[in-house]
Amino acid sequence: MTRPLDGVKIVDLSNMLMAPYATQILGDMGADVIKVEAPGGDPIRGIGPLKNPGMGAIFLNVNRSKRSITLDLKHPDGRAAALDLIRDADVVVYNLRPQVMARLGLSYEAVSEINPRVIYAGLFGYGQDGPYAHKPAFDDLIQGAAAIPWLAHMADGSEPSFAPTAIIDRGVALWAVGQINAALFHMARTGQGQSIDVPMFEFMASFVLSDHLAGHTFDPPTGPMGYPRMLNADRRPYKTKDGYVCVMVYTDKQWRSFFKALGREADFEADPRLQSMTTRTENIKVIYRELAEIMSTRTSADWLKLLDDADIPSAPLHTLETLIADPHLEATEFFSYFEHPSEGRLRDMAVPSRWSKTQPKQSRHPPSLGEHSAEVLRELGYSDERIATLFKNGVSSAPPEIPATKLAAASD
Repeated sequence: MTRPLDGVKIVDLSNMLMAPYATQILGDMGADVIKVEAPGGDPIRGIGPLKNPGMGAIFLNVNRSKRSITLDLKHPDGRAAALDLIRDADVVVYNLRPQVMARLGLSYEAVSEINPRVIYAGLFGYGQDGPYAHKPAFDDLIQGAAAIPWLAHMADGSEPSFAPTAIIDRGVALWAVGQINAALFHMARTGQGQSIDVPMFEFMASFVLSDHLAGHTFDPPTGPMGYPRMLNADRRPYKTKDGYVCVMVYTDKQWRSFFKALGREADFEADPRLQSMTTRTENIKVIYRELAEIMSTRTSADWLKLLDDADIPSAPLHTLETLIADPHLEATEFFSYFEHPSEGRLRDMAVPSRWSKTQPKQSRHPPSLGEHSAEVLRELGYSDERIATLFKNGVSSAPPEIPATKLAAASD
């Protein structure tokens, strides 16, 4: 079966989480993603738990469908090899600051000179026209810069706190995948490559303010900033008699159906606060407080059945452990297992989309450091003697030999 990006070559000069997550998605779509790692490897390789050095769990979950080659980009021979890789590439992805790429001799000007049709996509902290252009950035920092911890404080008065998952890295990665695919479409039509900057701060500012610009959408402002429904201490999983349930009573129809299911349709009709999206938003703090009180009167199972029967959106509150046992994920075969050459049996997650003709899927196991160095260099026309010299000089490297039978089994 073909996949949508079969035949696309991507040189991945990124590390950590954000850009590697984007290139994994592109690799699942069929692109040949060549992950270029420094001699010490992607730092995220060391985040445990792990069975073997350099093969930590988070690394394994964002680096499938790629080949790994080690290159010391600070060494002239390493830079030359990188440029040889880029010479016929469709896309270059990086997450170093542009100033660092320029110091390495891998700026867009240098890259486009040898490959004018290349798409040069940078995922980094800040747009290059502002005073933050040179600043480094991480998920936590951009969460703070985009006011996400402050939103939590606005909602319930608690101390500002970071979201306990990498929402910036994942969100920017998904945005970058869309930008890169659009640029590939443009390049296929016109033959023109281009540079694309994907700044974390600007993306998350638009992400947050699309909800919370509110009265400041207008000039002059017509009211304060913030979406009241979201900035609400009672917008949370609701405590029931024996646990928690997530429910979203949102539209006019859903509120009417909710009160009808409770046998209180007359109460709904008599309450002017409930009659429209506008009136509910104006009174949302009181309404959600009352909803929380109602939810405490029945068990979770009772609520989930009542809400489902009334076609009101609801869901259980999962823990991490119950999430991986969810019956829907089991029925859709979201999880599967495969044998990794060095790590043994691993759990894998499916591409969360269904295509009728060109279904994306995992094509390669997450690579050990430099697993494909010799293979990729040979594809560039490097002789075995030249490759051996690069290895000897520490410019490139390969892991201990993995039995060919294991490699074959992992790719089946």
